[in-house]
Amino acid sequence: MILALAVLVGFSVPNARAQSVINEVLVEGNERIEADTVRSYLSTAVGDVFDAREINDSLKGLFATGLFADVTIRREGQALIVRVVENPIINRVAFEGNQRIDDEALEAETQLRARVVYTRTRVQSDVQRLIEVYRRSGRFAAQIEPKVIQLAQNRVDLVFEIDEGPLTGVRRISFVGNKRFDDGYLRDEIQTRESAWWRILTSDDTYDPDRLTFDRELLRKFYLSRGYADFRVISAVAELTRDRKDFYVTFTIEEGERYRFGNLSINSKLRDLNAASLLPALTTTSDDWYDADEVEDSIQALTDSVGNLGYAFVDIRPRIKRDREQRLIDVTYEIDEGPRVYVQRIDIIGNVRTLDKVIRREFRLVEGDAFNAAKIRRSRQNIRNLGLFEEVRIDSEQGEQPDQSILTVAVAEKSTGELSFGAGISTLDGFLGDVSIRERNLLGRGQDLRLGLTFSTRRQEIDLNFTEPYFLDRDIAAGFDVFRKNVDFQDESSFDQDTLGSSLRANYTVAEDLRHGVVYTLRQDKISNVDDDASRIVKDQEGTSTTSSLGHTLTLDKRDSRIKPTEGFMIQFGQEGAGLGGDVHYLKHTLTYTYHWPFWSNLIANASLKEGYIVGLGEDVRINDRFFLGGSNLRGFVPGGVGPRDRNTGDSLGGNMFYAATAEVTVPLNLTKDLDVDGALFADVGALSDIDDTGSDVLDSGKPRASIGVGVSYASPFGPIRIDYARAVKKESFDETENFRFSFGARF
Repeated sequence: MILALAVLVGFSVPNARAQSVINEVLVEGNERIEADTVRSYLSTAVGDVFDAREINDSLKGLFATGLFADVTIRREGQALIVRVVENPIINRVAFEGNQRIDDEALEAETQLRARVVYTRTRVQSDVQRLIEVYRRSGRFAAQIEPKVIQLAQNRVDLVFEIDEGPLTGVRRISFVGNKRFDDGYLRDEIQTRESAWWRILTSDDTYDPDRLTFDRELLRKFYLSRGYADFRVISAVAELTRDRKDFYVTFTIEEGERYRFGNLSINSKLRDLNAASLLPALTTTSDDWYDADEVEDSIQALTDSVGNLGYAFVDIRPRIKRDREQRLIDVTYEIDEGPRVYVQRIDIIGNVRTLDKVIRREFRLVEGDAFNAAKIRRSRQNIRNLGLFEEVRIDSEQGEQPDQSILTVAVAEKSTGELSFGAGISTLDGFLGDVSIRERNLLGRGQDLRLGLTFSTRRQEIDLNFTEPYFLDRDIAAGFDVFRKNVDFQDESSFDQDTLGSSLRANYTVAEDLRHGVVYTLRQDKISNVDDDASRIVKDQEGTSTTSSLGHTLTLDKRDSRIKPTEGFMIQFGQEGAGLGGDVHYLKHTLTYTYHWPFWSNLIANASLKEGYIVGLGEDVRINDRFFLGGSNLRGFVPGGVGPRDRNTGDSLGGNMFYAATAEVTVPLNLTKDLDVDGALFADVGALSDIDDTGSDVLDSGKPRASIGVGVSYASPFGPIRIDYARAVKKESFDETENFRFSFGARF
C-alpha cells in the first residue's frame, strides 16, 4: 500500500500529465474474479491520463467491494498494473462450545455463510451479533473467538469458538426514593426477581433489559392505581458485578404526594346529549383515592353509554386538574364528536393453531362499525385475557377510502398444553399429590379440557372437566364435569364416603365484574365402613343415595387480584335445590363476603363472612349434605370440631346452619430481601347448629365459638406454605380443638 502511494507521487508532475496516457490496464493475482470485473471497479480506464486522484479513488473502490484482502496499483511505463489478493471464500461456518443455544438459532443471526466472501469486518460484525444473542438470553459473560482454518483453492472454514459462561443473574434489587412502600413490597410488583438457588423453574431472576423496561411500567401502574399521580421512575440502572456473573439493579423513583378524586364532571359537546344523565356511568367516586385504572374504566363505561344512545362517533378524553395543596384531582370527561371513520376490515395474523373466530368473538366491534379507540383497547385486553397468546397487538391503517380503517390483529401463540405434577402435606389431608393433563386451546377452538388425579392419605379423587367458552357462539361458558372421589371421615364421624357423579354448568356475564352461573349435578353418594361404635345417627345414614340438584351462583368481584388481593370486595350468593329426581330433597343457600383494604404503611386488612343454611324438603338432611365447621374455616378447632356431636361416641354430626367470620391483618415480614414472607394476626368467630334429630344423645348448643392466632405464609417457588397457630378463646366442653395448622403444596 505504501509503495503504491509512493509511485503515485510521480503521477502529479504537471509536465508529464499531458504525455502520460494509460495504454493498458493489467490485472494480476486474480483467481476467481475476472479481470474485466476488476477493471469495472476502477475510476480510470485506457485512454485516460495518469491521475493520482483517480487512481486513489480506484484503490478505495476496489477495497469497498469487500472482495479483496489487499490491493496495490503501480505504473510501469504506459501501463497501469493492478495487483489484487482475493479474500477467501467460506467453505463452511461452524459453532463450537454452544450448549444453551443451538446452531440454527446462531446461524440466523450471522451474515457469513458457505460460499460467501470472507472479510474481517463481517466476522467482527457477526461476533457482536452473537454476543447480543447471548445477552438477550441472560449470559452477559459469554465470549466468542472466531478461528479461521485455511483450505486449498483460497477457501477457509470459519469456526466460532464460544464460551457461553453462566447465566447473568440479579444479585440485588434496590429502590431509592420510596417512602410509602418498602423495597420488599415493590419487589412483589415487578417481574424481575433476585437470584436464588430455588428459582430453577423460572428465568425471572436472569437480567433482561426488556424486562427492566416492563418493570418500570409495572411500577408506574402500581403507584398510579393507588393515588400517586405525580409518580415517576427517574432511572433504572443495572450495574454488572466485577466477576461479570450478576447485576445490581437500582430503581430511583419519586413517589410524590397521594391524591384523592375531587370534583368529577362530564362536559359534552354533542348536540342533545344530557351530560348529567351519564354521571351514574362513572366508576370513579369523589373522595376515593385517585386511580388511573378507574379513569380508564370510566372512559369505557361512558363510551358504551353514549354509544347506546345512538352516538357512534365519540372521542372521550379526561381533563385532569391537580390541587396540590388539597391533594385533590378534579377530572372532567370531555365528550366530543370523533372523526367519522368506519372499520373496513379486521385482519388476524400470527395464529397458527387458534381459529380466527376465537379471536374475533372477543372484539367489541365488527366490520362496518364506527371506529372506536376505547373499544379497540378493550378488545385487545379481552384477547389477552384468553391466556392463549404471548403477545397481542392491534394496528390500524387507512382503508380503501379516507373514512375507512383496516385493523390488523397480530398475535404470538404460546404453548397451551400442560402436564403438571403436584405434591404437598397438610394437617388435614396428610401427604397428598396430584397429576393432571390439560389443554386450554383444544383443536384451536379455545376449549379447555382437563383430566386430574388427586390422592392423599384420606382422599382420592379423579375428575374430567371440559369448558366451551362460547357455547352456541354466545358469551356463555358451558361445560361438564365427571368425578369420582373417596373421602375418609373416620376421624371426624366414623364413616367413609364414596361419590360418583357428573355436572353440567354454564355461566355468563351479567355486567362488568358480575357473573351468574347455573349448574345441574347428578351424583351417587355411598356411606360405608361405619364403625361399630359409631353414633346411631351415623349408622342410620349408612347406604347409598342419589341426588339430582339444580343450583345457581351470582358473583360480584371487585378485588384488585384474585390471587393475592390488597383492596376491593367480593360477594357470592348461591342456591341449590335437590329433588329433580333422585331420592334426596333439600334446599340450600350460601353467602360469602370478603373485603380487603390497605392501611398504615403496607398493612392489608381482610374481613370475611361465610354463612349457609340447608333444609330438608319432607325429610331429614343427610350427613353428607350438612355443613361442617373447623379447620381452615374456623382455626383453633379441628375439622368438624365444632357443632352438633354425639354425646356418647363423640362423632361430629354436622349442622344445617352455620356462619364463620374472620378479621385478619397481613404485613410483609421481609426477613430477607427476596423471600416473599407475610405475617398475619387473625380472629375467627363462628357457629354451627340445627340438626334434624335432636335426641338426648345429641349435644348442640348453637353458641358462637371464637379463636385468635398468628400465621406465617411464604409464596415459595414450589408452592404456597402456610403455618397458623390459633388458640380457642370461646368454646364448648365437647368441642375438639387444635393449635397448629400447616399446609404446603407444589406443582411442577
